[in-house]
Amino acid sequence: MVKSELNKRSPLRIFENSINGGVGKGNIGVLTSRKGVGKTACLVHIAMDKLFRGRHVIHVSFSAKVDHISMWYEDIFKEIAKKRDLEDAVDVHNEIVKNRVIMNFNQDGIATDKVLSSISAMIEHGHFAADAIIIDGYDYARASQNDLKALKAFAKDTNLEIWTSVSLQKDAPYDDQGMPLVLKDYLEELAVIVTLQYEGDHVQLKVVKDHDVISPKEMSLKLDPKTLLIAEK
Repeated sequence: MVKSELNKRSPLRIFENSINGGVGKGNIGVLTSRKGVGKTACLVHIAMDKLFRGRHVIHVSFSAKVDHISMWYEDIFKEIAKKRDLEDAVDVHNEIVKNRVIMNFNQDGIATDKVLSSISAMIEHGHFAADAIIIDGYDYARASQNDLKALKAFAKDTNLEIWTSVSLQKDAPYDDQGMPLVLKDYLEELAVIVTLQYEGDHVQLKVVKDHDVISPKEMSLKLDPKTLLIAEK
């Protein structure tokens, strides 16, 4: 399969259509679940889909070092290339690597505004024309309202789409609409919230906030635990 056809048939088109065309520039989307369910895999697949379409991505990790995140990208690329029988896979891989930057931070040792300054420096002084930011392992329980307002303002000022992940404790409470309570104080700053939960032998993706609408609905998508890819049900 050639890259253009792969992009057209990607399950990420269904993902985008499920949230009114996507998170959108200047907005923040969130993937949330308990630890070990598949948030990082989903974030990398979202990032890979953008990279396959020639876009530039900065991946910021608070939970793993650069080499570990790089392996996630390698594994996801190999699975996509194998599953879709991708033509010129080596050339496509080399192109994708050039369009991706991975940054690693410790949330205990650096303030949110410093992280955003580092990203800005990469874009402006590193001449990296980012289209989207992936933030993995950011601890919302430690974040303040001002932190999220700053992140939202950054997305708007830079006209970037931002995806983050939130790990929930095993017995983390939800409201009656399926919204994790840890996010309730940040709903104004978050455009899209997607939860991941095990259902039998797969992980189900469900939208609980779709821009101005808060109403749970299942996507016609699952996360395959074997391939770690988002796939159609």
